Amino acid sequence: MSKVAVVGGGIFRGDRFRYENAEEGVAIAFRDLLDDTPELDPQDIDFVMMSYFSDHLNQQLCMGWIIQDYIGLHRKPGYRVESGGSTPLDAIINAYYLIKSGYYDLILVPGWEWMSEVDTATTNEFIASASDTDWDFTVGGYYNGYYACLETRHMQLYGETIEDLGRIAVKNHNNATHNPYSQWRSEHGTGYVTLEDYYNDRIVAWPYRRMNCALISEGACCLLLASEKVAKKYSDTPMWFEGVGLGTDSMRPGDRLADWAYYGMYPEDEKIYPSTVKKPKTPYPDMANFGSLREGAVTAYKEANIQNPAKEIDLAEIFAPYDGVELTLYEDLKFCKRGEGKTMIREGIVERTGELPCQVSGGLTSFAHPVGATSLMQSLFLYWQLAGKIPEKFGDSTLQISDAEKALTTGHGGTGCQGGVIVYSR
Repeated sequence: MSKVAVVGGGIFRGDRFRYENAEEGVAIAFRDLLDDTPELDPQDIDFVMMSYFSDHLNQQLCMGWIIQDYIGLHRKPGYRVESGGSTPLDAIINAYYLIKSGYYDLILVPGWEWMSEVDTATTNEFIASASDTDWDFTVGGYYNGYYACLETRHMQLYGETIEDLGRIAVKNHNNATHNPYSQWRSEHGTGYVTLEDYYNDRIVAWPYRRMNCALISEGACCLLLASEKVAKKYSDTPMWFEGVGLGTDSMRPGDRLADWAYYGMYPEDEKIYPSTVKKPKTPYPDMANFGSLREGAVTAYKEANIQNPAKEIDLAEIFAPYDGVELTLYEDLKFCKRGEGKTMIREGIVERTGELPCQVSGGLTSFAHPVGATSLMQSLFLYWQLAGKIPEKFGDSTLQISDAEKALTTGHGGTGCQGGVIVYSR
C-alpha cells in the first residue's frame, strides 16, 4: 500500500464575517494552493473529498456540488464527509485511505463553513442539533453547557483551576498574534493578553469565559494529498502520514458513567481516581475524559511506532473547542498521566518554547473555527511547520518550532462521540 503525504495547501482566513460567499472563499483558498504549488495542473487531481459540517448554516443541501462546480472540478469524482466537528479530520482520513488503498494518487480536500449567515444564538442551536435531539437538546442543551459540564467534572476529580484555564487561553491567544491567518489577530491586532485580561473577560458558561471558547468563523482551506509515487512532483518537503486512528464513544456524555464498551479497557486510568469521589461503574472515561481520542491515539501510535508520545512528538495541533478539552487531551493522548494535564500548563511544557508545544497556531479559540475547514487549517499549519516555512508564510519566525520532525493533530465531533488522531512526519 502506498505511503501518503500532504504536499500543499491554501487558506482563506477565518473571520466573524466575510463578505465573500462560501464558494468564493473556497476558490480563493484553492487559488492560494495553486500559487504555492506551481507544478499542479488542476486536471492532475483525481478526486475531490469535500468537508463541511452543517447544511443549516450554509442554508444549502448538497453544497459540495456547488463548490466542485465553482472551482472547475465537477467532472472529477467526489463526495462530502460530515461528522460534526470531526468533519475535516475525517475528510483527510478518508482521502488518506483512498490513496493508501491505491485507488487514487492525488486528492484535493476543500473544507469550509459560513457560520454567520444566521445570528449567534441560531448558530449555536444548529450546532447543538448534533447532540441527542430527543434527550439532551430538548432540555436546553447547547455545546457551551455540555463542555462546561465536562470540564467541571474534570476539575472536581483532578483539581485544575480557573487559573489553569486562563493560562491556556493566554498562551493560545498570544500565539495567534504572530499568525497572520488568525481571526483573533484580524479582530484584535497583535497586542498580547494577560491573565488579568482573562479574568476581566465575561463568563459564557462557568468555568468558561469567552476567551476559552471556540470562535464563530467564516473561512475555508484546501489541502492536497498525494501518493508516494507523485508526492515529490508537487513538493520538495512533503509531510508524511505516519499513523492514523479513529475512535467512538456514547452519544450522550452522561452515559459515560456506565460506559460498558470501555469497561476494563484502560485499567491504569481506571485506577487513577480520587478517593473523595464515588467511583462510577466505568471509571474511564467518565464524563471527564475522551475515550474516543484515547482509542484513536492508541491506533495511531501503534502505526507510527510511537512509544513515548511526550518525547517523540515535537508539536501538536489539538481540536479543542474549549480550553478544558486541550488540558484533558494531554492525558488522553498520553502526553501525561490522567489527572496531570494541569501540570503540563503549569510547568510550561505546552508553551511554544516548551518540550511539547500545543496550539502554536492559536487553536480553535484564536486561529479560527470554521468547522468544516478547522482541521485542514491546523494540518496546513503543521505542513508549514515541518517544512520550516513559517518565517516565509508568516513574515515572522516566532512560531517556527525548530527542527520539528513529528507532529500530531486531532479532531472530534459532538462531545467526543467520535474522533480521530493523525501523526505526521517530515
